[in-house]
Amino acid sequence: MTLELYNAAQSTCSQKVRLVLHEKGLDFADHRLRLFAGDQLKEDYLKINPNGVVPALIHDGEVIIESSVIVEYLDEVFPETGLTPADPAGRARMRIWQRFIDEVPTPAVRYPSYNQAFAKHFREMDAAEFERIAAAKPLRKHFFRKFARTGFSRETLDEAEERVSLTASRMEASLRDQEWLAGGRITLADFCMLPLIDRADDLGLGRLWADRPAVVDWYARMRARPSCAAAFYFGSRLSEQYEGIGGKPKAEPPGVT
Repeated sequence: MTLELYNAAQSTCSQKVRLVLHEKGLDFADHRLRLFAGDQLKEDYLKINPNGVVPALIHDGEVIIESSVIVEYLDEVFPETGLTPADPAGRARMRIWQRFIDEVPTPAVRYPSYNQAFAKHFREMDAAEFERIAAAKPLRKHFFRKFARTGFSRETLDEAEERVSLTASRMEASLRDQEWLAGGRITLADFCMLPLIDRADDLGLGRLWADRPAVVDWYARMRARPSCAAAFYFGSRLSEQYEGIGGKPKAEPPGVT
């Protein structure tokens, strides 16, 4: 059995797949792509994932793309540490969360991420170079054109923050009477949500759930899991790569004072 994961340190979609792999104790070849070097748009990678995004999983020669699909695939193929409820109602609750995660917080955190971390890369480009990069992205060219080198509007960022707040509110309502998002046992939903809450926290948006104790407790418990430490190696958070994320100085590697 061979598993290969093509992913990027700071990609939240990559992080959720890494979390599930580590939670299950699965060994995998870790191919780390450099997104700003354009590794995901190179011909060799586009043969693996024609969407030009990360992650992509190869299992014994079979290519699986789309992070939500990948984690469900891993749980089906490697059921020993099961992360999907056995009963139909439990699976439905988990999948309702999965759809919500893909629809609401996943796109929401993308806007402040680009404004705080990535805008500086594009402000120095001329319009022709920026358009060349945008046009090369199979799925994200319209997103980049809306970004327009100068960053997203205040209105767009406010809408994104509202979606993060909605996410925290939904989480609090579920977690108030149960330990995990979909019920009494941890599921894929928890591992898919964690990178988005972690990113929002890194961006300085933790205030949106500071008065929601069930969310605060869930986040602490998730971060304490060994799989979290393995998946979020140094450089996985934007504040470990860029100065000023969430109003913080750039984080130093462990052991550096």
